[in-house]
Amino acid sequence: WAGLSMFEGFEQRRVKAGGTEINLRIGGAGPALLLLHGYPQTHVMWHKIAPALAERFTVVCADLRGYGDSGKPESGADHAGYSKRAMARDQAEGMTALGFERFSVVGHDRGARVTHRLLLDHGARVDKAAVLDVAPTLDMYERTDRTFAEAYYHWFFLIQPFDLPERMIGADPDFYLDKKIGLWSKVGGCFTPEALAEYKRCFGDPATIHATCEDYRAAATIDLRHDRADRARKIEPPLLVLWGQQGVIERCYDVLELWSERAEEVSGRPLPCGHFLAEEAPAETLEALLAFL
Repeated sequence: WAGLSMFEGFEQRRVKAGGTEINLRIGGAGPALLLLHGYPQTHVMWHKIAPALAERFTVVCADLRGYGDSGKPESGADHAGYSKRAMARDQAEGMTALGFERFSVVGHDRGARVTHRLLLDHGARVDKAAVLDVAPTLDMYERTDRTFAEAYYHWFFLIQPFDLPERMIGADPDFYLDKKIGLWSKVGGCFTPEALAEYKRCFGDPATIHATCEDYRAAATIDLRHDRADRARKIEPPLLVLWGQQGVIERCYDVLELWSERAEEVSGRPLPCGHFLAEEAPAETLEALLAFL
């Protein structure tokens, strides 16, 4: 199986959850810690910090549904199959299948949005949570301006009706992936050749391209309905918020203020990098996570 050398001592597993299968890597010992990746990556994005975290925790690096080697179920006309509610349920059921009733969770990008929903729907099971380089989805849509739209044009491109973005990305998925991660990262050489090969292997699958578009279509429709319904509810577990000092989130939002409206107990700070904290600033990301967790 590809990429094993990046996760020495970890075991690859597949668990049934949410009517699909979730691919994951598990390693270490201690309290359970779930790590969730973002777009257009896979669980491999944690490879620089997962082994160190595994010295203190039982670390579970999972592929979200639709991504990596996880299942790619049908979405349905209302995109509910890729709602953050469905994706969060997958991860909660996956942790149950692994034997963990309680756990902490760290999510980056899309994985952070799944983490937010996990905290609302399954918060009683979560000890602590961290979200990396995101503001809440509802705030980002409601505050959209030109700066944000130019930087995050993909939010509006990927939600176009099937199969416009699928065909355009599918014409040259490697080019698209290189451009995307190149634009969002600020530290040269941060992506190892082995990790990059894994991202391209997985993202080159037309089923992944479609599923990841459905993730964004859900975010612009059913997820917003769920988020509006829960606007007044506050996340109870302690929340750490980290973001890239050179990225869009820093430029566009008062990140801590926005998350303070969503959670009871919030702390956090920017790190010296762009969007991909765990790969651009692994030492700083690891230090901040260990201190918090």
